[in-house]
Amino acid sequence: MAELAEAGVATVYEAAGRAGLIDIGLEPLLPGSRVAGPARIALCGQDDNRAVHEVMSRLQPGEILVLTMPEPRPVALFGDLLATQAKVRGAAGVLVDASVRDVADLRAMGLPVWTRWRRVRGATKDVRGSVDVPVRLGGTGVTPGDVVLLDDDGAAAVPADGVEATVEAVRARIAKEDGLRERWRSGELSYDAYGLRAEDDTAGRVRE
Repeated sequence: MAELAEAGVATVYEAAGRAGLIDIGLEPLLPGSRVAGPARIALCGQDDNRAVHEVMSRLQPGEILVLTMPEPRPVALFGDLLATQAKVRGAAGVLVDASVRDVADLRAMGLPVWTRWRRVRGATKDVRGSVDVPVRLGGTGVTPGDVVLLDDDGAAAVPADGVEATVEAVRARIAKEDGLRERWRSGELSYDAYGLRAEDDTAGRVRE
């Protein structure tokens, strides 16, 4: 988990063949945070957070709490009281595909939270919803136990049965990027190294 978190969302996404991107706009409440862990999922009823209260009873240390609902809307599924429970239970981070509130308090807690919106509009507690079920976020399916990564670039998911292969691919990509970085620092240009200049010269024009 630590190795994937340190590599970051962009590197893991690229190393995985540009797969697993959770393609939604997320705001990190603690910029600079990088976390990764198995997904613990609450699929809430529409505009309701009863399932978030239920999922706290299953949350384990090091997990990423993933909160969503059928149609993401700026309704606050998560605030300081639920965050207090999540922190005590050892959540590595929280992804809220809806709204959070009590933002100053959440930041003061030091619990890494990513959210689509910040709104105070309250949720109901009338629909049980579902916990530990597969969901789809930003075009990517996330199943309980899949590894979710979060950093300033956003979020990505790695299937539980693909973690080992992804880690190996990440190591290879980092080694490759380290080599390229040294070449660029020495003054070489990617425009030449990737053969782009030669292609453009052959075509007789510079591509827009």
